[in-house]
Amino acid sequence: MEVDEEGVAVKRFAGILISIVAIFVIFKYTETNLTWSVISKARTDMLLLALFLHSLFWFFWALRLRTLTAFIKKTVSYNYALKTTIASTFLAAITPSSAGGEPLRVKMLGDKGIGVGSASAVVLAERLLDAIFFIIALPVFLFLSGFSTKVGLEVGIIFAAFLVVFILFLYKLIRKPENADRVLNRVFPGIKRFLGEEKAQRICKYIKKEIRMFSNAFVELTGNSFKQILVILLMTSAIWFSEFFVPSAILLAFNHDPYILFSLTSQLILVILSLAPVTPGASGIAEAGMFYLYSRFVSGYTIGVLVAVWRVITYFSNLIAGFIVTAILLKTSLANKQKHIGVAEKNKQRF
Repeated sequence: MEVDEEGVAVKRFAGILISIVAIFVIFKYTETNLTWSVISKARTDMLLLALFLHSLFWFFWALRLRTLTAFIKKTVSYNYALKTTIASTFLAAITPSSAGGEPLRVKMLGDKGIGVGSASAVVLAERLLDAIFFIIALPVFLFLSGFSTKVGLEVGIIFAAFLVVFILFLYKLIRKPENADRVLNRVFPGIKRFLGEEKAQRICKYIKKEIRMFSNAFVELTGNSFKQILVILLMTSAIWFSEFFVPSAILLAFNHDPYILFSLTSQLILVILSLAPVTPGASGIAEAGMFYLYSRFVSGYTIGVLVAVWRVITYFSNLIAGFIVTAILLKTSLANKQKHIGVAEKNKQRF
């Protein structure tokens, strides 16, 4: 597992800086004196509940990851799935639209003997399950809450349109993997020019093999029984609802109405907005979006502290926990590599 430490450090610092600046601006334009008064009266038990709810987000995600790998007849321990999930939240927190988490999960599944194509199918299935959950949940909660916002409707329509286009593209790829072969054959001359014929042929052959593995794994995933698919959809709901209840727990910590329906609806809109590939970990977008949506039903002197504490629990905790797990995994990987080198050198000396 190799990581560009300098690049990671820059992205991590950029995300933290943008987030802190956004929170500072929000505090600047809210009633600061009342805000500090609210902080001093915070209920520790509710803040711990908020942190516990966020930790459930990791645990349910790991459970879903392990279940999806089992669907393609591969075995990954729950402990490893949890490490994979937490480590991926670190890279997600320092990349636009949280895109860095997916490649890391593919890499870590690959380290357990799952082919790149099959691992990619599992990770893509995660994203599709999330998208299906958002598409179903957003209109339901907009209706139940009566939360009227033009942003929510526009975000939902745009997201649904992109999802339909992506599913059609995916359907064509899975139904006819040879379509990808034709694309590779067209770009082969260009690859050959840069890498040489022998290397280019090896790369194209590898890609074609992995695309077929991806296609087969995805067919296997979608071919499960209705009961199994329902279970995985319930897991997806548990992942996101555990995260979406965090702001309500924070509001209770500051002796405020939890506004559960309004808060759940706002969180659905906010997650979709955060997918915009603009800043690392959606820093700035998340804070501004949270302020805009929650200011419609939360009092001004509470909104600043709500945004700050919510961001600490859902973003900074991902950075801290993810960094620790990633560092442990890197250390283990380096130790294993050195061990293999040592064994190889001993074998050389023996012969």
